[in-house]
Amino acid sequence: MIENVDVFIEKIKSAKTIAISGHKNPDGDAICSALALMKIIELNFGKKPVVIHDGNIPRDFDRVPLRKQAVYWEQIPENSKYDLYILVDYGTRSHLGGAEKFVNNSDFVVEIDHHINDDLVGNLCFDNPSKAAAAQIVYDIVRAGNLEMDSDIKDLLMIAIITDTGHFKFVKNSDVFIDSAQLVDSGVNVSRLMNLLNNKDKKTVLVESATVSKAEFFMKNRLVVAGIRKPDYKRLDGRGELVLSLLAQIHGVEFVVLLKEHQDNQIGISIRSKTVPINQVAESFGGGGHLYAAGAVIEDTFDNVYGKVVEAFKDM
Repeated sequence: MIENVDVFIEKIKSAKTIAISGHKNPDGDAICSALALMKIIELNFGKKPVVIHDGNIPRDFDRVPLRKQAVYWEQIPENSKYDLYILVDYGTRSHLGGAEKFVNNSDFVVEIDHHINDDLVGNLCFDNPSKAAAAQIVYDIVRAGNLEMDSDIKDLLMIAIITDTGHFKFVKNSDVFIDSAQLVDSGVNVSRLMNLLNNKDKKTVLVESATVSKAEFFMKNRLVVAGIRKPDYKRLDGRGELVLSLLAQIHGVEFVVLLKEHQDNQIGISIRSKTVPINQVAESFGGGGHLYAAGAVIEDTFDNVYGKVVEAFKDM
């Protein structure tokens, strides 16, 4: 049973201003869980939080409910102060992005997350690494607090679960199927949501396809490394999940690494594994994540990072 939901509810009731955000460059779980929380609070407490984001929200999510209500952090007045700030699926403090100053300036912070994190930001924490998506914890809070949900909230929670599990490929336990079944039984149409997410930009698909074709293999094909340089990164919509997914389908591949040159000497690393935990590899580069899906951002040249990544896997 989830604890301290009553404390959370009292904080919502007493707050005059509320903001919500997830990690920088939000994925489906981060943006959809944030939007779901916004609607949950509006529906049950008559208050309208602001959802703040930093970085690019992939075009895949342009058609999800309430998407247009998410506000880019630079559009928020710099001196904004919130009575209550809710962080959902934020990962680590370093992933807060431009929203960090608003978090630091808030009176009370609640965090809802499924990442392993030794540096908690929240005054009140609903953290559970056993969950496949932060949306599941939001759903737990709804049920524990006997809160109402409408169709938008249910759809957003299901989209968050679908995308963060890689369409149910990254499942930790049966909870995610139980939660999904309940949402379906309450009226969610999964087929409609899947079609809604088929919204990639042409240039993104072409960049990702070209990146797959140029990937290099190591360790007798157990490790595959792909790279997106800065000119193509600007054409990338999202975090290159198609690249990771396609390369992971190759027979004999255990580890997939995608390097993204955000800007000169700033390289993003996304790591996926089929059966061997790789979160410690990400941590060795100053990042983190889940056992089989993790990442980091390194300040170094593309070629140097490429060599370091290959070296990091040599004994695995």
